[in-house]
Amino acid sequence: MTYELPTLEHDNLGSTVYRLICEALIQGRLKPGDRLRIRDMADKLGTSVTPVRDAILRLVQEQALTMKSARDIRVPFMTLERYLEIRAIRVKLEGLAAEEAARRATAEDIARLQTIVAMNRQTMKAGDIEAGCDLNQQFHFALVEIADMPFLKGILYRIWLQMGPLISAVYGEGGMDMIDYHPPVITAIQRQDGAEAATAIGEDIVSGGQAILRHLQAAAGGTQQ
Repeated sequence: MTYELPTLEHDNLGSTVYRLICEALIQGRLKPGDRLRIRDMADKLGTSVTPVRDAILRLVQEQALTMKSARDIRVPFMTLERYLEIRAIRVKLEGLAAEEAARRATAEDIARLQTIVAMNRQTMKAGDIEAGCDLNQQFHFALVEIADMPFLKGILYRIWLQMGPLISAVYGEGGMDMIDYHPPVITAIQRQDGAEAATAIGEDIVSGGQAILRHLQAAAGGTQQ
């Protein structure tokens, strides 16, 4: 475990620790196979082991972490079958967000999406994979925020707890394919074409995610599409 954690000074430590670990998962700072040590994390955060343990147990229940024993807590590896199921769910749910965003987006919202994509291109050209992953996640969640669908955002947040580490693991391999499907989403939103926006984000998830599929197929020795 190599990522950095800030020292906590908040009263609600359990919720804060949970949020910090969630952010590390979603943003891909935790990778598949990474081991989490409760005592080490508590020391880095400047807190007792209790809020760390409680947060980890919650994430185990949400299937974002696996616990073989109290000393063996890890970020799970994604299976091909699980990825294909999650991918299908994302196409539907993020398509819904994109469709609603096309109805609601203001000029400021569109400018925000364009800025995220431009910054993502710069980070990828510079080889900053961590920043690129963060901006990719920002783009997808910006659609839900523009759509003003907080309940849907909560569902997708839990899905991205599992997707974040995987996307980070293959983001560099995917290169610009991980970004090139974003501009058509923005174009559809500019046209206020909800159906087109939903189709475009689906293309991003499926076609833009081919590097993810290849990675998992190689691990599984399979050929599912």
